[in-house]
Amino acid sequence: MIISIGSDHAGYDYKEAIKKHLIENGHEVIDVGTDSKESVHYPKFAFAAGEAVVNGEADFGIVVCSSGEGIGIAANKVKGVRCAIGYNDHVSEYARRHNDANMISFGASQMQLDEVLRRVDIFLATEFDGGRHQIRVDLIKDYENK
Repeated sequence: MIISIGSDHAGYDYKEAIKKHLIENGHEVIDVGTDSKESVHYPKFAFAAGEAVVNGEADFGIVVCSSGEGIGIAANKVKGVRCAIGYNDHVSEYARRHNDANMISFGASQMQLDEVLRRVDIFLATEFDGGRHQIRVDLIKDYENK
């Protein structure tokens, strides 16, 4: 798979660790930045990671900031992105299974790195169930396209 990944300064170390983990597991990574721990504004990186997903350059996107909230909210402003916060294993799975999420966000100050890496794997390995859930995703898409 091809995964876009982005972070702000607070998520930089986790972004780098996730990127390494993805590459070691055979994925291609599009790193949209940031490239250091110097203070930056997270929306820029959320938008870039999201654009890579909706433009078909990446299959999925991963974004990281301190809480996972701000960067996830920003990613969801990109038309076509459905970004969920992977705050536990169950949510990381069901974001894909029921919501067909195409991006996931993490909070570097709120989660241990081993938890995040496990949740990345869960998210990427889970298929969308479709069925009644497709109807709900379609309702979201229809509203987004108004």
